[in-house]
Amino acid sequence: MTEQPRPQWAVRLEAERRARGWGPFKAARRLYAAAGIDHPDASQVKNLSRQINRHEKGEVFPADWGSAYATAFGLEEKDLFGQESPDLPVGTKEPSATPDDGTDDVKRRAALRLLAALGAGTAVPPGAIEEILSDIDRAAGPDPNVDEWERAVHDYGRRLVLRPTGELIGDLTADIIAVGRQLERTHDPRVRSGLLRVSANLSGLLAIGLGDAGEQRPARVSWATARRAADASGDRDLRVWTRGRAAQDAFWSPGSDGFVSDLVDEAVLIAGGVPSSGLARAYAARSYLAADRGDERTALDSLNKVKETAGSLPGGTQTVLAFRESQFRWTESYVLTRTGNPRAGAVLERAIAFYPPGSLVPRKNLALMQAEALVRSRDIEAGLQQAIEALLEHPEFTAAGTSALKAHVLNALPDGARALPAARELRALTTT
Repeated sequence: MTEQPRPQWAVRLEAERRARGWGPFKAARRLYAAAGIDHPDASQVKNLSRQINRHEKGEVFPADWGSAYATAFGLEEKDLFGQESPDLPVGTKEPSATPDDGTDDVKRRAALRLLAALGAGTAVPPGAIEEILSDIDRAAGPDPNVDEWERAVHDYGRRLVLRPTGELIGDLTADIIAVGRQLERTHDPRVRSGLLRVSANLSGLLAIGLGDAGEQRPARVSWATARRAADASGDRDLRVWTRGRAAQDAFWSPGSDGFVSDLVDEAVLIAGGVPSSGLARAYAARSYLAADRGDERTALDSLNKVKETAGSLPGGTQTVLAFRESQFRWTESYVLTRTGNPRAGAVLERAIAFYPPGSLVPRKNLALMQAEALVRSRDIEAGLQQAIEALLEHPEFTAAGTSALKAHVLNALPDGARALPAARELRALTTT
């Protein structure tokens, strides 16, 4: 049987590759770079090198990779493929009825980035899916759907307390970029205000995720952006939340007491006495500061303000955007543990019961508070074991305060107990 000759485009692809001295693996990396993917992993390179071999044998026309080939070789697609076009089925020779303004190449590269990420099991690159769907979005209507974005915000707020630390950072980043692009092309004041509200919430949620992952500087930058967006939106409660929650997070950074106090004062001033989850969080941060200083009177006074504020708020699902009784019990537990109050043990038990089993991070941190309370009551072995078990269980779930809470347990140890094997083991455990 006579072997079918290879198509001219297949011969040309192999010739261009060999002329540059590229093997299939190097060619694969060049194609990824041309598609905007700078660091493909080994499995991606291997899979694409196999596709390149099939392209060069003429077995499969590179419909998805035509633009990348042209870019990598520094050629025009029509020169490289002749009458065959990556935009049309093989053998089709009719030119497009509309001129090519370059958007097809942009969309093709976005599709390549999306497919490569899905194939490698990595995060979808920011902006890729939006670029792919942009024509449909433009046809569907000019204005962004703010209600949909706000539903996404609340979904993130709920998921953030249930997912492993840092897992949502990629998705949040992509959505922040998408909202930012919509803000750039939106001039309706009402829509802009809604998008600014969404931007503030998403930036704050990103800051929480970054802080929990130990990325303190990016978290501070994200919180600053959240506050600016909230201020620009004119939403009072959101302005308070971006300060109250930021104060809680900043509290865990060493040497930040002055900054935390400033954020709390701003939140209280903006709130003007109107209860909100952000105001409750601001008072909570103030109670943390006082408890750590040993100022029990101020700590308890602030705790009472947390309780009064939280009592005026509606219930709902467990989310970082709200402030429920479970959050009040967490705050109460911290204050009583740090001030050595004998009621701390009972309060901690009650606080843990308020959190569902899936809320792993707050339950872990409460367990560390229990460990500190045990050490303070001189049940040292039990306290150390409690802390070790808390950190070893689900190590992928931590928060900004987990490291500090571990340190509290160690600092509560009497001098004679600091060299215990369990103390050394606890000291060696990482929390981020």
